[in-house]
Amino acid sequence: MLKLDDLRNLSVDELEEKAEKLREELMQYRFQAKTGKLERRNVISQTKKDIARILTVKNEKKKEEVKA
Repeated sequence: MLKLDDLRNLSVDELEEKAEKLREELMQYRFQAKTGKLERRNVISQTKKDIARILTVKNEKKKEEVKA
């Protein structure tokens, strides 16, 4: 689980890279779930929430840039 404080310290580019990496992991988890090899089912929902957190912080940073 990613912490918001840690995410807020990253740049927009770093957030985008982290989100892309998590999307790839999510795709792998979904494939494993379909083939029956995923041991922890909650990892899919946790990854989705982490992606949402990253996108939220990224949008906050973009709004700050527009105001400045």
